[in-house]
Amino acid sequence: MAKKRPQTKAKRPQLTDGEIPVVGAREPCPCGSGRRYKACHGRAAAHAVTELVQRPFEGLPGECDWVALRELVPAATVELTLKEGLPEDVPSVTLATVLPMAWPALRRDDGSVLLGLQNDTASGDISRDLADTLLRALQTEPGTPVQGRRAPADGPRLQDLLDPKAPFEPVVHAGFEFWVPDAEHATPEVTASLERANAAAIPTVRLQGVDAAYWCQTPEKNHLRWVMPHPEEQLLDAFARLHAAGRSNLGEGTRLVGSFRAHGLTVPVWDLPSGVGAEDVEKPAAEFAERLAGALATDAPLTADERRARGGLTNRQVTLS
Repeated sequence: MAKKRPQTKAKRPQLTDGEIPVVGAREPCPCGSGRRYKACHGRAAAHAVTELVQRPFEGLPGECDWVALRELVPAATVELTLKEGLPEDVPSVTLATVLPMAWPALRRDDGSVLLGLQNDTASGDISRDLADTLLRALQTEPGTPVQGRRAPADGPRLQDLLDPKAPFEPVVHAGFEFWVPDAEHATPEVTASLERANAAAIPTVRLQGVDAAYWCQTPEKNHLRWVMPHPEEQLLDAFARLHAAGRSNLGEGTRLVGSFRAHGLTVPVWDLPSGVGAEDVEKPAAEFAERLAGALATDAPLTADERRARGGLTNRQVTLS
């Protein structure tokens, strides 16, 4: 019996990573490995869009306010400045906490763009998803909302699109009338959405004397929620020192009740008496900022009382995102 000749397969040309197209997850990988795409070059792409970015707004001007507008503030807007400038037919780009019908973005009839911040995102990187939505909004026909989608794994992030030198100055609104320039001529769907949003909005005011601190009024009591940029462990030590010394409040009747984590930053929360408004807490907040700066500059080991205070603060900490 004659020997069978060993069969050889023609070598497929090897592609570099940058040349490999995206195909279906169960299809053979175009690189020629013989494996399915999801188990080969698709693995890195899938990981890139699902891996959670702990601080998605890091490096942007006003990172703390980005977090506040994402998690705390019902109605606010910020004018955004793009690195490359705006297209000729786009007069402005405005970040908004929420848009009608929870649209990710809206291209208005006049060509201006509203970008919604408080939306579910398809990947683990809010910054990349928002950048993808913004780019599509710039090219959308006027008068058209932009729907959400999963951003390409190699797509730009907000940090790539926004001018890092431009100020980030939130304007807090009492309601959502900024959605429509002419509310009388809004569609019934937008009008209904506006009414529902206004009914649910909690009165909120941004303090002027310190950064990223927001007073809010709930049916039970008032609160101050303050997004802080300091490393969590250092910040908790500083708060423990102040708390143990009885210096963590914001005046008579106020109380530090805990904190929560949001997008990689820590947000301390104080209970305020029901009669205390935003203007009443401006001076106490500025004075607390000075006390906190001194506590942050201290590197001595915590005392027993301070360690107990730190444990109590840690036990009352909640992670939002």
